[in-house]
Amino acid sequence: SFFCLFLGVCGDEFSVLRSPQSVVFRDGSWPIPGERIPDVAALSMGFSVEDDLSWPGLAVGDLFHRPRATVLVTVKGVDKLALPVKGISYPIENAVPFSLDSVANAIHTLFSEETPVVLQLAPSEERVYMVGKANSVFEDLSVTLRQLRNRLFQDNSILSSLPLNSLSRNNEVDLLFLSELQVLHDIASLLSRHKHLAKDHSPDLYSLELAGLEEVGKRYGEDSQQFKDASQILIDSLQEFADEMFNLYSGNAVVEVVAVKTFNSPLTRKTRSILQSSQSETENPYNLAYPYNYNYSVIFNIILWMMIGLALAVIVISYNLWNMDPGYDSIIYRMTNQKIRMD
Repeated sequence: SFFCLFLGVCGDEFSVLRSPQSVVFRDGSWPIPGERIPDVAALSMGFSVEDDLSWPGLAVGDLFHRPRATVLVTVKGVDKLALPVKGISYPIENAVPFSLDSVANAIHTLFSEETPVVLQLAPSEERVYMVGKANSVFEDLSVTLRQLRNRLFQDNSILSSLPLNSLSRNNEVDLLFLSELQVLHDIASLLSRHKHLAKDHSPDLYSLELAGLEEVGKRYGEDSQQFKDASQILIDSLQEFADEMFNLYSGNAVVEVVAVKTFNSPLTRKTRSILQSSQSETENPYNLAYPYNYNYSVIFNIILWMMIGLALAVIVISYNLWNMDPGYDSIIYRMTNQKIRMD
């Protein structure tokens, strides 16, 4: 499992808050292209990328001890978060939408037998992708807007302990922002019940996209007290989330936070306004991934060894036919010779 890379953004910045000793980030102000952020995550986990990354911020590190988890949190609608100064920040050049699908595919390919935890979640868009053991660990995680709202008003929600200040329990925008913080809390809480998954040898991946702060800024304005309070609450929640996840993976994780004011190009995925009235789609309304078929490896091995066996059989039969003595081994030739003699 691989965890502790925390990406924070300050004026469209990429910040590393926590990382194990095996992953080395150099202190400097080297800009990182927005489209290469997934490659940074992949290289830090020990995976190869298609195009070489000539970015001096990431050193080689220890090739034999890779992190057990990577956590990437993307915060939209703000270009700077006053995250703790102990982390390392890099400016983002050309902030374009990105996803960690390539990293997830690499994990699926290399660790398909171990079913690692892969969770990609955008609560405000009801977009969720869970693979492997994540289906069992986070089966109770709220992923729809209705579930998120109901979760907030349960007895053990963050509303009972979080200082709301100028935020309101009766405003839909405020509740959306708070529900995303509830998701962060629930992810760490649910994972703490399955601590054994954080100690296996397969790397885990968490990719979260938060848009609640952006909606608060649109609703009240970025100079409002509500936006300032929401920003501080988000910073505290992100730091707490990072510490909890880092500890769950025994310090062998990378936590990343990316804060982007606006993306320079439209999102490639089809999304909708987070406050738009929900219209249920007839098929797959929440963009859930199809369940993994655990018989895949069995079927693959059956077909593979059957083809190998047939190929060997054809080779052996062909060899014997080629070296056969027609007069001795073939009954056809022997019967023909006897008939000729009788005639």
